[in-house]
Amino acid sequence: IRLVVEEGLNQLPYTECTVTTPTGHKYEGVRFEKGNCGVSIMRSGEAMEQGLRDCCRSIRIGKILIQSDEETQRAKVYYAKFPPDIYRRKVLLMYPILSTGNTVIEAVKVLVEHGVQPSVIILLSLFSTPHG
Repeated sequence: IRLVVEEGLNQLPYTECTVTTPTGHKYEGVRFEKGNCGVSIMRSGEAMEQGLRDCCRSIRIGKILIQSDEETQRAKVYYAKFPPDIYRRKVLLMYPILSTGNTVIEAVKVLVEHGVQPSVIILLSLFSTPHG
C-alpha cells in the first residue's frame, strides 16, 4: 500500500527547499505545495489511510461511503464528509480494489459536485479487473 501511496504523491506538485538537519548539515529536498488531501472510499479505502498518514502526517482525509443497490446494481452514496475547502485541493482518491468502476465513478461525481476539478483527482488502487 505504501508504494502505491508514494507513487500517487509523486504526481503532486512540489517545490525544492533546503533543510538544516539537527546536526547542522544542509539537505536539499522537496516540499509538497499546499492543498493536498486524501479521500477514502469506505470501507476498503480506509486500509490505505495509514500508508498516506505515514508519508504525510498532517494531510486532511475525507470519507465517502458508496454501496451498490442490490436490485439495480447502481452505486448509491450514503455518506460523504470532506475538508471544507476540498475544491481548492488536489485529491488522492483511495480505493484498493477496482472491479466494475461504478463506485469510483460515483465518487468522482460527488467530488465534482463539491467543486473538485476532475483533473486534480488521482486514483490510488492496488488491484483492478476488466469490466464485466
